[in-house]
Amino acid sequence: MNKFKTRLKVNNAIVTTTIQKPTEATLKFCELSNWDVIVVGDLKTPDEEYKNINCHYINTDDQELLNKNLSDAIGWNTIQRRNLGFLYAYKEGYEVIASIDDDNIPKDNWGENLYINKEIEVTVYDTSLQVFDPLSVTERNDLWHRGYPIQLLENKNDVINLGKEKRKVLIQADLWDGDPDIDAICRLSKMPMVEYKITEPFCSTKISPFNSQNTFFHRSVIPHYMVIPHVGRMDDIWGGYLLQQKFENSLIYNISTVYQDRNEQDLITNLEWEIIGYRNTIDFINGKFKLPPKAEKAYTEYINSFN
Repeated sequence: MNKFKTRLKVNNAIVTTTIQKPTEATLKFCELSNWDVIVVGDLKTPDEEYKNINCHYINTDDQELLNKNLSDAIGWNTIQRRNLGFLYAYKEGYEVIASIDDDNIPKDNWGENLYINKEIEVTVYDTSLQVFDPLSVTERNDLWHRGYPIQLLENKNDVINLGKEKRKVLIQADLWDGDPDIDAICRLSKMPMVEYKITEPFCSTKISPFNSQNTFFHRSVIPHYMVIPHVGRMDDIWGGYLLQQKFENSLIYNISTVYQDRNEQDLITNLEWEIIGYRNTIDFINGKFKLPPKAEKAYTEYINSFN
């Protein structure tokens, strides 16, 4: 397996996957000190483009060597290939593993306000609903996070500030300026651009959606978090709900640290890929809707790969 052009021997790794040549975001992440960058390739990725930048590029052959059963269960030409990067980063011993998308350009403050594996005082919100929407406490509470159950939208902003409590942070989801991570219904109806004014971390007493595009994990949770294939655009969302059920009160949200210059996507296709969530997310959280067989097989292969 190819080594880093300049291996920093640091404790922190950034994991991403892409089918593009290095983007502005990828190049800027590769310039960061104190972070190693792991790029997981795919069948369409131009491998040669990654030979001359300071990253560790895992090509398709290397992924199969890492874990062929997991590779086969995930399939090709899919963003869920990043799971092989999580597995590699864990096996390499990294303490903090950040998951980023190649269209999220890091701001100057990216990685600076990092609370992973620390106990901090954080503002806590409560809601009478089963699920907390992190956007409900921002100035853009007319929007909602991708994966938030649409059946709860009417009352999602009815939240109570409980003040500050101490939390041990194992998962930190930083926000994103620019084109936000909202679902297709919200994007098609509002087409927003945002600049969040949040200045300190916050969390909730309830389970809540987070994504894999600008999120930090302590290594202890990585064997239990998968961006689940074969469930459309619920891949990182449902993986996050499962993770929170195992590690309660370990998730915080934090200030915006990237600008999302969103890759071109077909919004109607996104809508189609989100229908599984519109129909089943609440039942999934409650254990009444199981993963489809292919997704369950991939999830099991992923969990077993850490044993």
